[in-house]
Amino acid sequence: MGHTFHIPVLGLGFSIDTPLKVARYGIESTMSIVDDDLVERMREYHALENNEPFMPIYKSAFDSRTKRITAYLNLISKLVDQQMDNLKKQAFEKGNDICRYFELLPERSQLRQGFDLMMEYPACESKTIFQNILRRLIKPGAMDVNIMAKVDKMNFNTDGAYLGDENTDALCALRGFVESNLRSSVVLSAGMNPRLYSYLEKFDAFLPDEHGVFKKKIILKVSDFRSAFIQAKFLAKKGLWVSEFRVESGLNCGGHAFATEGYLLGPILEEFKVKRLDMLTELILLYRSAMVNKGLELVTEPMQRLSVQGGIGTSDENTFLMEHYHLDATGWGSPFLLVPEATNVDDETLIKLTGASEPDYYLSNSSPLGILFNNFKGSSIEKQRLERLATGRPGSPCTKKYLCTNTEFTELPICTASSKYQGLKIAELQAAHLIKEEYDQRYQTITEKICLCEGLCSSAYLKYRITKPKENSAVAICPGPNLAYFNRTYSLDEMVSHIYGSLDLLDKIKRPHIFIKELNLYIEYLQSDLQSHLKQLTEKKTMQLERFKLQLQSGIIYYKSLFNDLPGQASGFIDLLIADLSVSEEKLNGLKITP
Repeated sequence: MGHTFHIPVLGLGFSIDTPLKVARYGIESTMSIVDDDLVERMREYHALENNEPFMPIYKSAFDSRTKRITAYLNLISKLVDQQMDNLKKQAFEKGNDICRYFELLPERSQLRQGFDLMMEYPACESKTIFQNILRRLIKPGAMDVNIMAKVDKMNFNTDGAYLGDENTDALCALRGFVESNLRSSVVLSAGMNPRLYSYLEKFDAFLPDEHGVFKKKIILKVSDFRSAFIQAKFLAKKGLWVSEFRVESGLNCGGHAFATEGYLLGPILEEFKVKRLDMLTELILLYRSAMVNKGLELVTEPMQRLSVQGGIGTSDENTFLMEHYHLDATGWGSPFLLVPEATNVDDETLIKLTGASEPDYYLSNSSPLGILFNNFKGSSIEKQRLERLATGRPGSPCTKKYLCTNTEFTELPICTASSKYQGLKIAELQAAHLIKEEYDQRYQTITEKICLCEGLCSSAYLKYRITKPKENSAVAICPGPNLAYFNRTYSLDEMVSHIYGSLDLLDKIKRPHIFIKELNLYIEYLQSDLQSHLKQLTEKKTMQLERFKLQLQSGIIYYKSLFNDLPGQASGFIDLLIADLSVSEEKLNGLKITP
């Protein structure tokens, strides 16, 4: 058994090269391939740092987005292979990476136990044989890529002609991954995109070989069982297998937040636990039938993993989730922003994060996608936004255009964070002659948007000192609220030891249980949603809010039963959980939803 956690995608630049830092230790991580300008600049940086040849792929080149992504992923693959070759040649001596590989593994891992046993052997032929066996068992962590399925901008040539469906942003990114040398997974997030999902079928790389092994795998990041099953069936009917479901908390996560209709993480995982086998059986039937239609034989039934991420903060939570819900892995994202060895956070932002507290992390409407976005009050891009407002220059220059989706004022889509859109929208607002209170509220809604295309890359450029002259270096960062309880920087060894329970980084720090924290976030979300509609609370909206509240109440009933039946827990801990749950329940019941 190897590692039982992975590092999910973290913004754009924060985990863009995390595989170069952790894959040689067997740790799985995920890179975003949304921004081909970012990957091209990182390819140049790492090629030069490692004395590898670099030939730029210019934006004007044919299919440049695909080629840039492929070239970058090939470089990452090559460099990690070199790291692994060097690691395997090292002597088993304390301080060497080969020892660190095994020392980072959980203590119950058979590999770790084998290593510990080998290190106790006296020098002899048997020890050498043992060491060679261990060397052969060393494998790099998976180097996955993330594509936000619905961030799929259409592209046009210089004459304004549409370049076709196969050249939209998401499809180009997928093609770039498929054509790379990586043997890993594409993580599809942010909902279902039928065009992208259908495009997957064009590539044999997603089919198993004669031994049932996939060269490229599909992972779905999902928020509930129903959406997971629907998406997996859509793919299975096309002969595409989902190798893993990554269940993410709707609100207790980093990046974009997709609030469910009041469905909490515990009940969601319970549904997966209860229905997982039935789902697998149905998916296998659909998949087998699709393979037959393709003239292919299913040699072995493929595996399907289940993992969870979003808000996990302690080893006890990690262990409970793994064991109680029969999970294969967990995802630890935001805490790794405080691990400079693993991620790219510039010094200024890093200092602010270590000194931040709960109020500094908040759910915002700052994303141009119109999706809730986890934001950080101390970010330099928020400071820049306020400075621009103060000088009468709302909005940002739109240089990359990845999030251009609005056609309210223009024929071609523009970004709602751009100065062009905000200028047009504010002019429309001024012409409406609203009362000051309503004007100010709408003005805030318009100008809250920030440029994520540049902001989520800046930190990596600052860390590697590769910012360009006159380039905007304001940093946007999107940690989950769980980061508030981690208050310094950590080494990779410290964070991994914390995950596996041999070290407690949150000792004596008061922190709500993962389920309680998420519940409170949902109650705050409901309260905010209700408040924003009080003046125009329609019957339809009232029913939606009531369903949301009812679902939360159902979740609380589930947690009461769960907490009372927790095995091996001190009664004081259980009492505290139930007391916290009662406080949340009282707050929820106090919300009156009336038209």
